[in-house]
Amino acid sequence: GGTMKRRAGEREKELKKKKLLEELGENRLPYLTPADADFHQLWKTKYPKLIFRKSDTVPDELHQMVQKGFLTLREHGCFFQDLVRIKGKDFLTPVSRILIGNPGCTYKYLNTRLFTVPWPTEGYNIKYCSTQIHDACKALIRLNDYLHIEAVKTLQGQNLFETKEMKDTAVIDREQSFATSLVGQGSVSKDQSYVCVTEDDSISLKNRTSYNLTLLNYMDPLQMLYLKQEPYYGMGNMAVSWHHDENLLERSTVAVYSYSCEDSAVEESNEQELKGRDPAVWHVGLKVAWDIETPGLAIPLHQGDFYLMLDDLNMTHQHCVLAGLSPRFSSTHRVADCSRGTLEYIFGQCELALQNLQTDSDSMALSLKSLETAVVKQVEEIHNEVEFEWLRQFWFQGKRYLKCTDWWLKPMAKLEEFWRKMEIMTSLVLCEVRKGQQLEEQKNETISCFLLVLKERQKLRKEWAER
Repeated sequence: GGTMKRRAGEREKELKKKKLLEELGENRLPYLTPADADFHQLWKTKYPKLIFRKSDTVPDELHQMVQKGFLTLREHGCFFQDLVRIKGKDFLTPVSRILIGNPGCTYKYLNTRLFTVPWPTEGYNIKYCSTQIHDACKALIRLNDYLHIEAVKTLQGQNLFETKEMKDTAVIDREQSFATSLVGQGSVSKDQSYVCVTEDDSISLKNRTSYNLTLLNYMDPLQMLYLKQEPYYGMGNMAVSWHHDENLLERSTVAVYSYSCEDSAVEESNEQELKGRDPAVWHVGLKVAWDIETPGLAIPLHQGDFYLMLDDLNMTHQHCVLAGLSPRFSSTHRVADCSRGTLEYIFGQCELALQNLQTDSDSMALSLKSLETAVVKQVEEIHNEVEFEWLRQFWFQGKRYLKCTDWWLKPMAKLEEFWRKMEIMTSLVLCEVRKGQQLEEQKNETISCFLLVLKERQKLRKEWAER
């Protein structure tokens, strides 16, 4: 069901996109950069949930820790291009990535599951391959804490303006606060901090800003043979095409810290006659999804700048990353929707499945407790989940995590043990059905349901073998 619906949705999007590009022909939609007069007005009215902070708002010591961490991870060869699957085809991403975050947490994008290199967390004994890698992960959890606090402050500042009881002066304050938030000074003037946030609000504020992982990106554009051109606005080279981030908690904030290894040479092409964005400088591009009336936005990113995508911005808008000339790292902090993406979850599923397996205390023979259709179906679906969402996803990208830590090896071995038992359970269902001691009707129901899940298993095994 889910797959069919998703396919249909994808097809519809493809058609929309094709139609739009055909309509455009040689023309390009307009977009603005800070060089344009209406840039701030457009930002304020159409993109108010994008918040930008210049690097000088971030403590120096944090910049140094994080930037050193990036370079360490690059030296140790910890960044990898992902093989992702789009519309049934596999592609290598131009950008190289690594996922760092809460132990046992994963993040799935474009049909590829990434497993966190755990950052140092209390109560976990995490062995890193070197102290440098430990320090890099520690720097990123420090950055994570900092960005979490910044996001909470910003959202509280936004709330401020939504309280109806405020005087007319609030309107003026709002304009001013917006001006300062653009240049990245403190969020709210002190005399207004009396606005209270209700308990409920503060819980969801906390949930929607409690990043559980960061996806790190690295790319050196000059090493790339070619980069896709941005198709709608003519913004130039893209490192990452237009997209919405997926697999996130609804309405959660995404925070992005950018570190481009600029020489002062690259700093700025002094051609101010340049129309559009400076191709030497990295930018983030934004557009309103499925809207060709609103001009796009291209915002330059310099060493140590960061931006926040608040609330539903990631749903209503799309973003892309435009490549400059220098190599660039970014750390993109997210609240991944982990409901089905943590070790704790998948171990729970396995325990549930194995409740249907019993061992005879004398003969040690294995047998199934129940052959009820619902029970068999649930077990076989968990069997598929552990095999295709976990074991194959993990080993598919090779042993790359081992460059940082061996943390995942034990849990994977344990999952594999569970999987072996489920393989036995599958063959036990077959044995029982062959014995034919159930009623004909119940037997047929069990078989047809069982076959569906097995067919899916066959199909997926074939697909993974090809990948």
